[in-house]
Amino acid sequence: MEASGRWTTWWRRRERQQAEPAAGGAEAAYRLDLLRGAVGAGFPVAPAAHPAGYRCSCDRVGCPAPAQHPVSFAWQTQATTDPEQLTHWLARDPQANFITATGRAHDVLDVPAEAGRLALGRLDELGVGGPVAAVGDDRYLFFTATRGTPVDEDEWWPSVLDSTPDTMSEHPGLRWHCRGSYTLLPPAALPDGSQVRWLSGRGPEQPLPDALRVLDVLTDACTEVGAVAEEQWLIG
Repeated sequence: MEASGRWTTWWRRRERQQAEPAAGGAEAAYRLDLLRGAVGAGFPVAPAAHPAGYRCSCDRVGCPAPAQHPVSFAWQTQATTDPEQLTHWLARDPQANFITATGRAHDVLDVPAEAGRLALGRLDELGVGGPVAAVGDDRYLFFTATRGTPVDEDEWWPSVLDSTPDTMSEHPGLRWHCRGSYTLLPPAALPDGSQVRWLSGRGPEQPLPDALRVLDVLTDACTEVGAVAEEQWLIG
């Protein structure tokens, strides 16, 4: 019985070891397909850091945004829709997350998850589609048509909601990622074990909606969620 038990244990271990590379290969193919879908939709991408245990792969002590920032300071120049370059980056670092540069092909309206879920139902009722991603359980990313990068700077209209990597903490509610900013792109992994993922039926193949139409709904949702939270705080 003892010999039989050892044999069974060895065989199961061997099966697991054989299965792991296949599972890893399937996951890599799935990630590549999703990222190629985003690139095919015109989303410019650049490699980003990824989790290394509970830390960031950049190995920076006290990294302020673990696994949520580009690898290179030249990310705006790197960002591309070239599928061959994407494949090269993944071959070099299969665990890499990716960011998408906003203000080129698209903008992103970034809200707390509770407001995002509320707004999503209302947008569905209005027939407003578009790609939407969830960042773990914390945030929703609504991808919209961009305000663009006009040749004449006088045609550019800034917004108090404009968010860049340096001002993220200043916009805990609604953020508008446009020129000079970026967001994580699904599929991405975070150090707490959560994921950045496309919502079902809301992937990059969806047409980009008008940003102002989505903004109206998101603003109302954020205001309502904030009012409820304030009321609960006063009662408590």
